[in-house]
Amino acid sequence: MSIATMLIVSFFVLGFLNVPIAVALGLSSCLCLTRFGLDMSILPTQVYSGIAKFVLLAVPFFILSGNIMEKSGISDKLIRFFKALVGHKRGGLVYVVVIASCFFAAISGSGPATVAALGSFLIPAMAKDGYGKEFPSALLATSGSIGTVIPPSIPFVMYGLVTGVSITQLFMAGIVPGLLFGAALIIASMFMIRSMDVVREEKAGVKEVWDSFVDAIPALMMPIIILGGIYSGIFSPTEAAAVACVYGIIVGMFIYKKIRLAELYELFRNSLAGSGNIMLIIAGASLFAWFCSTSGITRTCTDLISSVARNQFMFLLLVNVILLIAGCFMDSTSAIYILCPIFVPVAKELGYDLVALGVVFIVNLAIGNVTPPVGLNLFVACSIGEVTITGICKKVWPLILAAAAVLILITYVPMISVFLPRLVYG
Repeated sequence: MSIATMLIVSFFVLGFLNVPIAVALGLSSCLCLTRFGLDMSILPTQVYSGIAKFVLLAVPFFILSGNIMEKSGISDKLIRFFKALVGHKRGGLVYVVVIASCFFAAISGSGPATVAALGSFLIPAMAKDGYGKEFPSALLATSGSIGTVIPPSIPFVMYGLVTGVSITQLFMAGIVPGLLFGAALIIASMFMIRSMDVVREEKAGVKEVWDSFVDAIPALMMPIIILGGIYSGIFSPTEAAAVACVYGIIVGMFIYKKIRLAELYELFRNSLAGSGNIMLIIAGASLFAWFCSTSGITRTCTDLISSVARNQFMFLLLVNVILLIAGCFMDSTSAIYILCPIFVPVAKELGYDLVALGVVFIVNLAIGNVTPPVGLNLFVACSIGEVTITGICKKVWPLILAAAAVLILITYVPMISVFLPRLVYG
């Protein structure tokens, strides 16, 4: 059995045995190291080098900021304001879900955090107004994926780390595709609710809108502070994540007064657990990617793709197909670490912008968050909405198709993604 065959077969066997992805990646690499008599002393060096990077400090900070936002009441203030603005329209709560998801995405950088923070309030509210539970759960799961596209975004940090592309430019490139993602979900949802007997919210008065706006100002300022600081060069994405945590604690403790000093330990503990999971995946994926590179697997795959995809159209079609399939079985971090070294050299050879490719990668993997069997957002939404995975899957497919339409658009019209970075950075 060749080294490549053993690596791939062992990884998929472990995956089908329901072994955690981080363990499957690391263990399959270790099996190959042992089987072919390679020096095991390189193992700790490669694992450490995979996670000992300054930019990865952004990951625990963004996870902590998402947990702080959920606990601090920021999500409640945003929902109240958006509900006062558009809640009275037919399908008004659909607008509230998507708009609130876009704003929360610009705070937490995490899809599951967005679903968890907004779903506990919005799913019961939509069920009460005649939307049922399955459609709101599917909509929250899909709109929560905007959290991986609109900056700040943890997957963009990973892509920038692996490829060397500017994370600031990647963040900027994700803004328009993320907004298009949200618009597509609203359009698809309007078609889906035509047969529903939904209740319209009572139109808010001017005073209620104004009061909700004033109450939401600290929450609305957060993405402005984070993204404004990054794009103006005041602080790096990693520093921005730390600023988000400090600002969130100040808002939660002293303005909205939803966080008590005694609760900070629990927030830090939960964030540490979430960060540990991601770091384990990064360690396993970096070892797996290193082994693929040193054994020649990456080079072979790159040559194969180059021979099949002789132009940008075929290459991008292949990228989307492979990433959509990978997203069904693999988390974003693992997919980025394993597939970027394969696709990036071909993209460079064909002259496709690596910033635009990063957006294509992340939108594909955002869709993967809501495709079974490993769609993390689906399981979070199922838990919060108290619906079955079968029920939510029936409602999520039209929304996935809407997201796929946006994916095709940004894939073959890369200027949609790159015009903002080029406008600013030339």
